[in-house]
Amino acid sequence: MRIRNHLLALVILVAFLALGSLYVRFWVVQRPFGIILVVSDGLVSRHLTAARLYDDGADHRLETELNFPHTAIVRNDAAQFAVPDSASAATALATGHRTRHRSLGVDGDGRSLVSLLELARKKGRAVGIVTNGRLTDPTPAAFYAHTTNSTERETLAATLMDSPKFNVLLGGGADDFLPADKGGRRKDARSLLESGEREIVRTKLELENAATYRDGTLFGLFANGPLAFSKQRDSGVAQPALSDLVRRAIQCLQTNRSGYVLIVDEALVGQAAVINDGENTIRETLELDRALDTAVKYSGEKSLVIGVGRHAIGGFALSGYPLRQDKGPALLGTTPEGNPAITWASGPKGPQAPEPSAFQSPAALNTAEDVIAVGRGLGAEKVQGFLHQTDIFRFLKDAL
Repeated sequence: MRIRNHLLALVILVAFLALGSLYVRFWVVQRPFGIILVVSDGLVSRHLTAARLYDDGADHRLETELNFPHTAIVRNDAAQFAVPDSASAATALATGHRTRHRSLGVDGDGRSLVSLLELARKKGRAVGIVTNGRLTDPTPAAFYAHTTNSTERETLAATLMDSPKFNVLLGGGADDFLPADKGGRRKDARSLLESGEREIVRTKLELENAATYRDGTLFGLFANGPLAFSKQRDSGVAQPALSDLVRRAIQCLQTNRSGYVLIVDEALVGQAAVINDGENTIRETLELDRALDTAVKYSGEKSLVIGVGRHAIGGFALSGYPLRQDKGPALLGTTPEGNPAITWASGPKGPQAPEPSAFQSPAALNTAEDVIAVGRGLGAEKVQGFLHQTDIFRFLKDAL
């Protein structure tokens, strides 16, 4: 009799603990249904200020300013260097580890690290990557590759095709998947896009018409290289904007009952900054702003959206004394004092160029500069104070 009572008490205790655990997990500690990480080069205050002025003057506010109540200053030093390259910065966000330059998804000894998307799959979440650069660029690749050489695009493309299932893959870089005789750049003569298992969309119209409920991958390749700058789209290039990719990705991923994780890479800010292109750097910062706004609007209140900088490039600066109402082209060219309005610390344009650089180099260099993180939604209150990029990974991992 006594043993039976003890067993009954034990059963009741176990049931109580199990119910308590479920209560804490599902009612007290709410998990976001959607988790979206938006990454961009140059998410720093000087870029945001210039974009705000360019868009509509000093009284204007970006959607990022209005939508994201939580902000933080974020360090981005790598394992060897105080200034990261693209691969090491992306890997810190993807895996929570500092690593060496040119390394993707591996530690300093070349051992594979588990990425956020790999953890998300184990939780049953749908996963996706969208970019207006190449799908083999460092930020996307840090979430699926494990290599010490981030420049081997052919290998990265093959790795992506062999990776566990992605529910959404949208971006550029089609030539990384095709041999030369089919318009690509692969030297191994392999065509990675001929599998009948993948439906590939290549235009904005095809993207809009694609089914959101699907068993396979929504796979879009919209350019051989990076997608066009927004200024080119305004001139008639028929490609989707990054905000279009984000919207369609969310509509597809949110059909999964266990939630989703989406990685968004605004790559064109960096593309413009590398060549000291001030206007496109500003315009692509506005594209980043629109992508963040789209993520908030379409993911809903039960999601977590974090935007974070990868690193800054070139030392962009908008100088002089523009009037409060000055916007658009009025901020370009020269100041009323006759000095260049936009200058760079390094890059391909010499001292006499319209946008001069103090130090001339074949391409702009990464700069020692903390980046910004912004957050909204369930768990976003952790985005505050002074952080490191590895902390962003930890916050996202805790939200899975």
